[in-house]
Amino acid sequence: MRVVIVGAGQVGSSIAADLADSHEVIVVDCDGERVEELNYSYDVLGVTGDGTSVSTLEEAGIEETDMVIASTDDDETNIVVCSTVKAISDAFTIARVKNTEYLRTWERSERAFGVDFMVCTNLLAAESIVRMIGLPAARDVDPFAGGRVQMAEFEVDADSPVSNQTVAEADRFDSLTFVAVLRNGSVEIARGETVIKPGDRAVVIGSPESVQEFARSVAPEESPGTAEEVVVVGGSEIGYHVARLLEERGFRPRLIERDKDRARDLAERLPKTVVMESDATDIEFLEREHVGDADVVVSTLDSDEKNLLVSLLASRMGVERTIAIIDTADYVDLFETVGVDVGVSPRSVVAEEISRFTRDGEAENIALIESDKAEVLEIEVDEESILAGRPIRESMQELPDGIVIGAITRDMEFITPRGDTVVEVGDHVVVFGDIDIVDEIAAQL
Repeated sequence: MRVVIVGAGQVGSSIAADLADSHEVIVVDCDGERVEELNYSYDVLGVTGDGTSVSTLEEAGIEETDMVIASTDDDETNIVVCSTVKAISDAFTIARVKNTEYLRTWERSERAFGVDFMVCTNLLAAESIVRMIGLPAARDVDPFAGGRVQMAEFEVDADSPVSNQTVAEADRFDSLTFVAVLRNGSVEIARGETVIKPGDRAVVIGSPESVQEFARSVAPEESPGTAEEVVVVGGSEIGYHVARLLEERGFRPRLIERDKDRARDLAERLPKTVVMESDATDIEFLEREHVGDADVVVSTLDSDEKNLLVSLLASRMGVERTIAIIDTADYVDLFETVGVDVGVSPRSVVAEEISRFTRDGEAENIALIESDKAEVLEIEVDEESILAGRPIRESMQELPDGIVIGAITRDMEFITPRGDTVVEVGDHVVVFGDIDIVDEIAAQL
């Protein structure tokens, strides 16, 4: 595909890096130095200019372009880019926005604003956080097949019952498949003899019930559920959506917001949330409100440094688990090293969502693992698929090493994949694959 990316910030750069090896990528940005930097770092072409300008888009070759991704940090600019593109070409358009009002408008009118697909940064980040709350030790959770399948990544500590067990010993769940073990930045495909060591992250795919059961097995001292005490720090749009989504799931969270007017507005919009007006770094306030007794503290302030500080304070006070929004994706590993239990980068979440539109085989859904070292794909099996009408054991002999079939859904029902399972046309298959072969297997499946 020929892909034009407008906006060379963190999201645009991440998408460009992901697509450069298998697509023709052109990056457009007003910052000439940034464009030149990407030009040297990746195999992409750069155009310096305003992405809302017809002349700039024509210089980028818009007439021959298959897809345009508008990923600047300004919602209105991204929408105008897509509208301009639609006026002069047939390219598929994707717009990144932060304001959910634009998303609601787009959802009510097909292809509003000239946008074929819209992703909302704040909402995606909040959904990612809420999926992890209620799953002890979970570092990442992604839904597939309309929520009937979950991929989850769990950290295994030394006291965990599955620590130092082989995958065969730990595999005690009917609807669960171990697909990988993450260790020291590397990805190891899970085999029966693979030993799960303290500090490893186990990646599993299964039904939501089996993933929940495995979570209890990994961290039996924690009891997941809506009874958990969750404190959201920061009444940003992400903080609001986290609290709102938690309310929908039966939680009764508390939210701390410093601004008086914003706190009053949130209190009116969140009937099942206790909204407290205060500075979340005020230790006396935190102690008075027994924030240290919370199971989870989610920090969604407007600064990475503030979110780190709140997370460290919460941990010192005894909070079991801290989740922090980290706007700078490069800081995630650093912050998790110094004390944040889980760092969520909104930009990375959005880049992952957009990437699925550029995969060979038209993946229904996609999740990136360990900084793009592996991927989980959901693919609908057609008549041309190597899996169609054959037992999995037979098909796997013709596929490269480094792939695991984690789950199958058929007619809305979950099927645990085994060697003798016959895959049928129309099945949705969730596959884990090493990043080096994922495009190859997507095309075959």
